[in-house]
Order: sequence, then C-alpha cells, then structure tokens
Amino acid sequence: MRKFNIRKVLDGLTAVSSAASASSAAQQQQAGNRETEIQETLQSEHFQLCKTVRHGFPYQPSALAFDPVQKILAIGTQTGALRLFGRPGVECYCQHDSGAAVIQLQFLINEGALVSALADDTLHLWNLRQKRPAILHSLKFNRERITFCHLPFQSKWLYVGTERGNIHIVNVESFTLSGYVIMWNKAIELSSKSHPGPVVHISDNPMDEGKLLIGFESGTVVLWDLKSKKADYRYTHDEAIHSVAWHHEGKQFICSHSDGTLTIWNVKSPTKPFQTITPHGKQLKDGKKPEPCKPILKVEYKTTRAGEPFIILSGGLSYDTVGRRPCLTVMHGKSTAVLEMDYSIVDFLTLCETPYPNDFQEPYAVVVLLEKDLVLIDLAQNGYPIFENPYPLTIHESPVTCCEYFADCPVDLIPALYSVGARQKRQGYSKKEWPISGGNWGLITQSYPEIIITGHADGSIKFWDASAITLQVLYKLKTAKVFEKSRNKDDRPNTDIVDEDPYAIQIISWCPESRMLCIAGVSAHVIIYRFSKQEVTTEIIPMLEVRLLYEINDTESPDGEQVPPLPTPGTGSNPQSIVPQSHPSTSSSSSDGLRDNVPCLKVKNSPLKQSPGYQIELVIQLVWVSGEPPQQITSLAVNSAYGLVVFGNCNGIAMVDYLQKTVLLNLGTIELYGSNDPYRREPRSPRKSRQPSGGMLTVASCMCGLSNLYSESVKKLRTSYITGLCDINEGTTVPEDRCKSPTSDVKDNSFSRSRSSSVTSIDKESREAISALHFCETFTRKNDTSPSPCLWVGTTLGTVLVIVLNLPPGGEQRLLQPVIVSPSGTILRLKGAILRMAFLDTTGSLVPPAHEPWREHNVPEDKDEKDKSKKRRPVSVSPSSSQEISENQYAVICSEKQAKVISLPSQNCIYKQNITETSFVLRGDIVSLSNSICLACFCANGHIMTFSLPSLRPLLDVYYLPLTNMRIARTFCFTNNGQALYLVSPTEIQRLTYSQETCENLQEMLGELFTPVETPEAPNRGFFKGLFGGGAQSLDREELFGESAAGKASRSLAQHIPGPGGIEGVKGAASGVVGELARARLALDERGQKLGELEEKTAAMLYSADSFSKHAHEMMLKYKDKKWYQF
Repeated sequence: MRKFNIRKVLDGLTAVSSAASASSAAQQQQAGNRETEIQETLQSEHFQLCKTVRHGFPYQPSALAFDPVQKILAIGTQTGALRLFGRPGVECYCQHDSGAAVIQLQFLINEGALVSALADDTLHLWNLRQKRPAILHSLKFNRERITFCHLPFQSKWLYVGTERGNIHIVNVESFTLSGYVIMWNKAIELSSKSHPGPVVHISDNPMDEGKLLIGFESGTVVLWDLKSKKADYRYTHDEAIHSVAWHHEGKQFICSHSDGTLTIWNVKSPTKPFQTITPHGKQLKDGKKPEPCKPILKVEYKTTRAGEPFIILSGGLSYDTVGRRPCLTVMHGKSTAVLEMDYSIVDFLTLCETPYPNDFQEPYAVVVLLEKDLVLIDLAQNGYPIFENPYPLTIHESPVTCCEYFADCPVDLIPALYSVGARQKRQGYSKKEWPISGGNWGLITQSYPEIIITGHADGSIKFWDASAITLQVLYKLKTAKVFEKSRNKDDRPNTDIVDEDPYAIQIISWCPESRMLCIAGVSAHVIIYRFSKQEVTTEIIPMLEVRLLYEINDTESPDGEQVPPLPTPGTGSNPQSIVPQSHPSTSSSSSDGLRDNVPCLKVKNSPLKQSPGYQIELVIQLVWVSGEPPQQITSLAVNSAYGLVVFGNCNGIAMVDYLQKTVLLNLGTIELYGSNDPYRREPRSPRKSRQPSGGMLTVASCMCGLSNLYSESVKKLRTSYITGLCDINEGTTVPEDRCKSPTSDVKDNSFSRSRSSSVTSIDKESREAISALHFCETFTRKNDTSPSPCLWVGTTLGTVLVIVLNLPPGGEQRLLQPVIVSPSGTILRLKGAILRMAFLDTTGSLVPPAHEPWREHNVPEDKDEKDKSKKRRPVSVSPSSSQEISENQYAVICSEKQAKVISLPSQNCIYKQNITETSFVLRGDIVSLSNSICLACFCANGHIMTFSLPSLRPLLDVYYLPLTNMRIARTFCFTNNGQALYLVSPTEIQRLTYSQETCENLQEMLGELFTPVETPEAPNRGFFKGLFGGGAQSLDREELFGESAAGKASRSLAQHIPGPGGIEGVKGAASGVVGELARARLALDERGQKLGELEEKTAAMLYSADSFSKHAHEMMLKYKDKKWYQF
C-alpha cells in the first residue's frame, strides 16, 4: 500500500467543517479567558497511515510450497494473497494486484525467489530477499490456460503445462519464453484420435534430466526425450490421472487415479502397470476388482535408506464412508495409517532431508494444508503425532464476532494471562522442534505490551499477546460453560432469540488495571468475571434477572414492574434480588398465556469448577416480558472502583451493583429524560402495538448483517426483535431479504442512513437505544464545585444524559450500604448516535475512569491488608480531583456525525467539528500518541481521520478502505501509540498504524525471510557408477532451450511485464557476499530491462513488417494467375 505523509492541515474538508471551525474559534473567544489555553503538541507530521502485519490463517487457501533449504513455507489463496512463514514470529503477507486465485507455487530453492501461477494465466517471480517481497517479473499467457508448472532443482528453466496439453518453457531469469515447445499431438500416439486433456503433471526423471514425464488428465503418461524431441514411452490407463510421483532411482513412478487406485509403473514396461493398489477398496474374495473409491487427489512416493518407502496420499476413501472426515493416508511397508482431518485437504507436501530428487528422500514430516487449518505430521515417531503449531492460526476456531485492542497495558498482565493459559495446552504433541524454521526476527523497537481480545460465536473469548507486531494466544475463556446446553434441538427451550450461536459475544468491556472483565452476549445476557490465580468451585452461580421493557401508557400503571426513577435505600435492592436457584420460581407465562419472566438461557444449577483465570462473579439475564423477547444489549461498561456494571439496549438502561448483587437502576430510555424530554412522544404499550413473534419482520438496518459478522453465509435469525446498534431508517419495517446482505444499503461506497431530526416518528423515538456508557469522576451539574462519581449515557438520537452515583464508604460499609443513583437532569445534544466519551483535565491530559488495582480475592487478607482496604477509597488518578475549585475539566464526545468538546462544569461547547456530512463514523476512539492525545475516527466511506484535542483540529484524513461488510464495522478499533486493527477476512486480523514514527521503524521490525545458507552437497555417485556410467545424467538445458538452439517463441503467445519490485527489490537484498551478488544482478537486470525494452520495440517492428509481407504475399497469390485484362 502507498504510504501517506500529510504535512499540512487538509484542504479537503467541506465548507460546513470550515464554518464549524470558524464558529468554534468564535465560541472559544466568547467563552472568555477563563478557559485556559492548552498547548497541543500533535501536528500533521506525526501521522502517517500504513498496514503493518496480517495475522491468522490465510483465507480460502489454494496452493502450497516449501523451500527445503531455506525452510520457508508459502501458501497462496483464492483471492491472490500470498502468505510466507518462517520460524515462529517470522511471517509475511503479499498480494497479487489482479486478485486472481493462486493455482501453484514453486520456490527457486535456496535462491530467495518464488514463482506463482495464477488462474488468470499469469506467472510471477517474487523476490524474497527483501523484508517486503515484491514482483520482479510477470508473464501473461494470451492463448493458453496454465494448468501445471515444474521447476527442476537448480535449473533456470520452468516447464509450464497448459489446458490444451502443450508444454512451454520459461527462462526464470529473464522471464521470457523459449522457442522449444512440446505439442500434445507430438507427445501422444499418432493413432490416438482423442485429445489427451490438460497437462496435470510434469517432472524430470531423477536420474536423467533429459527425460521429462508428462501426465495428461485422460490417463495417458508420456516419457519425453528432450534432446531427440520425441516420446520414448507412452503409458495408457483407463482412469483419469490426478497426480504422478517418481521413485528416486528413476526406474519407477506412481500415478493416482479418479477411481481411488494407485498404479506403479516400471519405466521400461509401458504396456501395463507393474502393480495396482486400491488403498481403501474392499478386496472381494473371488478375485474380482475391488469396488471403486473416491479419487486419490495427490500421491507422494518417498524413499528411506533404512527401510520401506512411504506412499502418502489424500482422498481415495470408499464411497460408503458417508460423513467420514477427510483423510490423509500414510502407507509404510505393510502398515497403513489413516489420519482424519477436521477440514477438507487443499494440498499436502512431504518434507525431506534432501533437496536432490535423485537421492534417498528420508521424509521426516508432512505439511497438510486444510481449508481452515495447517497441520504438520511427524513421520519419525510412532503413531504419527502432530507438531504443536506456533503460528496464530486459530483466530477463527469459532467465528470472531467482536474484538478489542489494548496497547500500553500494565506490564504484569501478559505474564499473568500466560501463566493461566499455559495450563490449557493440549498434550500429545510431537517432541520435536517445529520444522519450518527459516528467516530471522526483526529488531524490537516497541517495548510496550499490547493485548488483543477476540469474542467468538461459541461464546469463547481469547486473549492474545500482540506486542511488537507478533501475535500469540495467551488464554481462552469459555463463557458458555455457565449455561445448560440442550442435548438436541427438540428439547431446546423455545426462548432463544437467535436460532444459532446463542452464546455469541457481542460486546467486551475490560479494565486492564483491575483485570475485571464484562461481556454481553447475543441472548441478552451479561457476565462479570474476576481474575484469580486460584482454582475455586462455585456451589451456586450468582444470578440476576432483569425485566427491561419500554411500556408507557397513561391509563395503565407499570404494575410495579419497574424500579422508581429515584431509588431510595429501602427500595434499591427490592425489585430484583439475587436468585440463588439457577431458574427463577416466578411464573413463566402471564395470565394471557404469553411467555413471561423467562430468560433466554438456563444457568447451570450444579456446582461449577472454575480453573485459574477468569471466574464468574455474576450472571445477569434480561427476561421475556409478556410474550416479547428481550432486546439485544447495545452498550456495556464496568467499573472496578465503584463495583458497578451498566448496560443498555433499545428499551432502556439497567445498572447493577455486582458486589451486593442488586439492581440499582432499571429505566426506559424515555424515563431517563424525566420532564426534560425534547421529543413529543406519544404514550404506547408494546402489548398493543408490537406484534408477537410470528408477525411482520422489523429489524434495525445496522443489524441486518449480524450473522455476517462471523459467517459469510447468512444464518437464520429471528429478526422480529433483534436490534443491534438500533440505527433506524425512516421506516423500521424492512423486507426479509434485506437481512441477506449488510451492504444492501450501500450507495456510492457509503451507507446511506437517514437520521432526520423530525420528532413526529413515534416508532423511531420509541426505539432510542443506549449507544455509549462512560463511568467517570467529573462535574455533573453547572453549579457543581467539585467532581463526583457519575455515569454519562449516550443514545442513538445524539443525547448525552448524566446519572449521579452516591457511593457508600469503602471496606465493609460498601457491602452493607446501598449505592444511590439519580439522574442529574444534565442533557447535551449532538448530531448522530453517540459513540464515545472521554474526559480531559486542565492540562489536556486524559482522565482515566477510576479503577481498583488487582488483588487476589480468593486468598483471605491479613489484618493489615484489611485495615488498608477499609481506608482505601479508589478514586480517579486525575489530578483535577485534588485541584482547586476554579479548575475545570473537558468532556470529549464523539457521535456518528460530529465531535464536541464541552467545558465542565459550565457545560459550554468550546470546540465543535463536523466529522462527516455524507457518511457516518463507525468507530471513534480517544487515544494517546507521542505523549499527547487525539480523537481517531473510521468512517463508513472508508476514511480514517484524526483530530487534535481539545481543539479538534484535523490532523489526518486518508481514504483507506470502504465499508464492504459488517465484519469490518464490528471489529475495527483504534488504540494507543498509533495502532489499529480490524478483521480483514473471517480468519485474519489486519493491523495498521497511523503513527509516522511506527511507519519509519516498520522496516526494522519486520523479520527477514531469506538468510544465506549453503546448499547441501549433491549425493555421491560412487566409484562403480562413475566407472560404468550409472548415476544421474545431467543435461545442458541452455543448449536445448536457449535462443540459439530453440529460436524465439511467438510474441503473441505470452506478454512479459516488468514487476514493480524489479530494481527496488534487489536493492533490499542482504549485505556481504549476497549483497555484492545482488548489486551485480542489479546492474545486469537494469541492463536487461533496457535491452528488453529495445527488444520489445524491435519485435513490434518485426511483427508489423512480418504482417505487411504476409499481406503482400496473399495479394501476390491472389493475382498471380490473372491476366492483365482481368485486373
């Protein structure tokens, strides 16, 4: 990707933005001198956007290659991506510009280069001697389709087989075609009337480079003599061929067929196979042929000095093994091992001790590339155990539904998570070192810890160490184990609001300092976890059930179902107290037979053993109300200092004291406003106006694609009541087919969402959802003289409301006295749904929410510790709380459309920035960078922007990528030190940086793929073989394929395209001898490129001259026999 370096404040802002900036400056002056001027250090030159690394399993893999000397693995994908893996921590991602599928990869062994063949009939030569590999040359075939390539070891001539059955030869140094062509009609017998099909295999005889074995799809195999340009032998079989492999002595080869058979042929006996094997066929008693099996897609034939050869194959299972998982079969002597795989096999390769095909191969491992995994099998140990995979390829083990990114965490966090995660590791792996061990690590220039948390569809949560552009799984938490699992679909209670993945994680709220973790799931459940290094058994899982509903009617009372807006100490814990049983004893259906007071999931009522790590503190579930399922949770926040968790949806907000296990607040969104409601809302009752679950589908447009967050295929959702971020279009009734694609609203690469300020749409206001929550210690009212604990609440209609928290003293009193919560009456307004809130002190520094330091709560405290904890009242580390009364704070509020900075306690808006007019912000984060802070935004139109704080000056505006699916929208996040990430495919995380400093250091941080290694010595021919002419026969391919002998290939057959990495690529080569060689190659390459250009021009002139002479010749023939009077 092109690097951006923006030196000046950008011009491309709309007139509205510039007007806004002007008005904000006027407002600032108007506010007077009492607002202290804050020095802002961040400038445009501190920002630059570039991709850093891509982690995870290559999405939709299609090709595999291994360099046995460099020990590097390459994987190609159906989207034209290339992933290269060396030792753990050394990996690289490249992309072919065309995006065509990679059909085959071939390393130039120990040369630091790789050839890729694509489905669009192009060949590309990649230079791997630089940290970011680049294409040196490309060759585009115009008239033929590429089906198979073969590059012999230490050769510069690449054989390319085509769909027409022909073989062309490419010089990999100049990437030009040789005039030597093997035509299909010359290769097969003249008496054969049918076309042999595409070329499926090419390889040279290990003992004689002059003999080329060509496999055609129809079942014909030809041994071609390159020197005499004719076929030595032709081997015909009735069944189609999928692959061919040589015995290293060059006297036998093996073919795999479409009927599940293997045929072994002696080179000099073409009439019939030496042996036919059906590895998985049932042998019939009366000597008949075994029943046909599924095709054997690939076979490899590897020899050992000490024992029997290995025959390794994929496929070939009998047809009656329906439902059996894909298998790799290893045949060694008389034993046959069938190794079952979790996913279908894309390709496999046997790793051998020698790169020379004419030596004993000595296989030691098999790399199996599966559709969604990479498996390495140890062939040297009994039972063929697998190697423990050190790469972070399990991101998608269950589809990712959300993620969060934390840079600059407390330093003790990663060791703590690693120590509890180490106990979760599986046993039974191979004892040997991981065999893919090439490359070198880069320099670590970043020293701060980084953690990525991923939430998954099966309810699991993974913590990853993401420090210094690497990724390693630390710890996995399974949130679903707290719930009863239904054995089958029949006995599943009909309370699920989603048909599949009822435990899927939607929101993660984590406090790194206190290690408190809170998650919200798709079934309207919230679970609070504490971190502990001790194992505990929980006899009864603490649980609360909450009735959160929207029901206003001027004739009916709420029937005591809701907490009064201002709870008193006497009533604070009354409506919903802790439920010791796992299922409530309340009635599960109301008087009119509708489902009522039932949660979507059933909590286990048996004791739960909890391993060291995250342990359940409290489970909160929203329940069905009068036949209506609970709405999904749209926002969540936890605060360890206050002992509170708060969550909201499009019905309202609930606050829970997780220390006392009581519900403190349970209000409809409208009731938060009290008498200050700016909208004229008509009272309504959901029982009357909303249809039961079989009715018309109404769904918030933003959540149409909920299932697409974690699957490309659309899952069935009971969309009647699912609302995610509750962003409503003008009408909320959406046809069912809208749920098929999250991008159905896309117009001009942006989501079009109407968010008019009209107050007449009752349905719209009634679904005003809670979209942002932030605990803080700040000024709640205009006349406040000191900050106090409070909760700021943002809604989808752009309203910010403040709730005051009155906390009891610390220690034992905290557990005995109730927390008093009351709305403050403060209301602020922005355009668009509120996304993020933060607070700055008078110096412009971020005021983090108050938190409690982590301590082990499963170990009884000493008396001294108890006394300390009684005295200790956790407060915010903000300097402002201890400063004089005249000092103030700044609230930073970011919505989908604009950002505002508001001075507190005066509540004056001192700065305002309209971020976007035509699109909307998907993610906004207030982050620290270069000892300062800024607001970072990602818009649905693909722009990444940053703004200074508090003045909201634009610092960066770069078009990065448009929102093409909901997965990007749900997973994009910014964090401190200029880091950001998103899920680029269902299996991969893309990390990027917006910090200029990180961009500059990136080259040093990246690992090196190529390292200078001596090529192993060729096998010794031995005295007698040398004397009697045995052993490998070499071939001067230059003499055969060079221009002097073979002439030039037709220029219309393929077109040479110089690669962008041609000159630049070689400059990045290693130093020393390799560097000298690279410089020599560079000079030759530059000269070659110039000569190539000259040659291409000459060729074009020759071509036009040739066509002219051809036309002249045709004219001459036409008129040759005519008399002068016939003209």
